[in-house]
Amino acid sequence: MRSKKRQKILVSNSSCVSPSAAGFKQAVAVLKAGGVVAFPTETYYGLAVDPRNEQAVESLFQVKGRVEAKPVLVLIVDPLDLSSLVREVPDEYERLIAKFWPGPLTLVFPAADGVSPRLLGGTGTIGVRISPHPVARRFCRAWGGPITATSANRSGWAPARTAEEVRRQFGDAIDLIIDGGETSGVAGSTVVGLDEGRLRLLRPGLIDFSLLSHGGRTRQPR
Repeated sequence: MRSKKRQKILVSNSSCVSPSAAGFKQAVAVLKAGGVVAFPTETYYGLAVDPRNEQAVESLFQVKGRVEAKPVLVLIVDPLDLSSLVREVPDEYERLIAKFWPGPLTLVFPAADGVSPRLLGGTGTIGVRISPHPVARRFCRAWGGPITATSANRSGWAPARTAEEVRRQFGDAIDLIIDGGETSGVAGSTVVGLDEGRLRLLRPGLIDFSLLSHGGRTRQPR
């Protein structure tokens, strides 16, 4: 059953903060309260909620007008954070993590039990990456855990590259914007999964798939 229209966590229209200690403190408070925060990444602005908060995840789908069948990727700040999100880490991913993280490479893993089904889009898998953008990394570190990072755009619109573009698209539908300046906006992250032990390109992006090789077994996350 659909939830009622969400109430904003903050009173002012899409409040904007700088990527300062005070700004991150405010952003963390919004996430704790179940709100939605826009922030810059190495590709576009993203929308963060606490992925463990089902109501917050529902709010994310509401503000984007997102189709439920589409999964939502997650950012972490350290590979050790994978243990709460994924069931296993393919051996082939170890090399990619070492070479391309932090970076615009989203790896798709078998999701751990307990991960919100809304994030998986019916796939049983979850996309994860570590962003190299300094604001995104500081935000993740301040939060102390995974955050969602779906692109900051209403479904069918172009992803936002600036805080102003976020504001124009969403108005007061989101709770806070961390203004980290203009992002590259060239392309999204490259999304890669495994198909019968071989790497499969799920979405082209900033990293050319030709740089990635094939193969791999799996292991349990640390």
